[in-house]
Amino acid sequence: MINFSRIGLVGRSGHAGVVDSLQRLLKFLATRNVQIILDEKTAALLPSHQLEVRSREHLGRDCDLVIVVGGDGSMLNVAQIMAYHDVPVLGVNRGRLGFLTDILPAEIEQRIEQILNGQYKEESRFLIEFEVVRAGQVIPGGCALNDIVLHPGTAAQMIEFELYIGEEFVNSQQSDGLIVATPTGSTAYALSAGGPIMHPSLNALVLVPMYPHTLSSRPLVVDAANSIRIVVVKQRSMLPQISCDGAVKFTTEPGDQIMIRRKEGPLRLIHPLDHSYYQTCRSKLGWGNRLINPDD
Repeated sequence: MINFSRIGLVGRSGHAGVVDSLQRLLKFLATRNVQIILDEKTAALLPSHQLEVRSREHLGRDCDLVIVVGGDGSMLNVAQIMAYHDVPVLGVNRGRLGFLTDILPAEIEQRIEQILNGQYKEESRFLIEFEVVRAGQVIPGGCALNDIVLHPGTAAQMIEFELYIGEEFVNSQQSDGLIVATPTGSTAYALSAGGPIMHPSLNALVLVPMYPHTLSSRPLVVDAANSIRIVVVKQRSMLPQISCDGAVKFTTEPGDQIMIRRKEGPLRLIHPLDHSYYQTCRSKLGWGNRLINPDD
């Protein structure tokens, strides 16, 4: 059991409910023997506080636990930094779905009390990263918890590229792009594009073509130990872009080779003991509940 004595708080701006939950958290944590540290943007939401403030990078360096108050997007924003510093993260859901932020605002005191008392479970979620090889030179890219996406940018046009898994050629594609998603990201953009749901414990990636020109082109699940290579073919007056978790990170040029691989250092997620991935799916995706009472 980890002694969570230094706790960082990160809150999403522009949401009134986030401030309410942060204040509730602060009131509860003040009754415990813990040090509370705010990241700079969160501190701006609480102008009357008298707490320590750090940059988000230093928050990861100085804390034993980081609590994110917001939605899954807020969690995505802090995932890379906290994974780098090997700091566990807990989410209070103030968003819409909440696949990654699973504590309800009404349960803050009860759930945080349990977790500080060691009643929690931890799981690891891996990230993926990319770099671009251009004319023999390696250009750093970015990383993502959910997905890395090759897409045409602002124009709704087909792009053409070749796909390799490891060193083996898979196919050439004409489509609106390609989503490379982790199991965590399989319930995000990849799901909307027709990809499968993958359990978070799987060491796998799903490659989902976006509106492919060939009807036989379907999502493909591969071992995450494989590297993914995408070669950009010359486009008509268009330079496809690469996004990580929805944020544009790179604009490609013809002949660029996009190298995608599993990133070292997972994100450590803290959950209540009764957390269930399948219960989350039932709740968030509208799956049917049990029809037969097991006690009958």
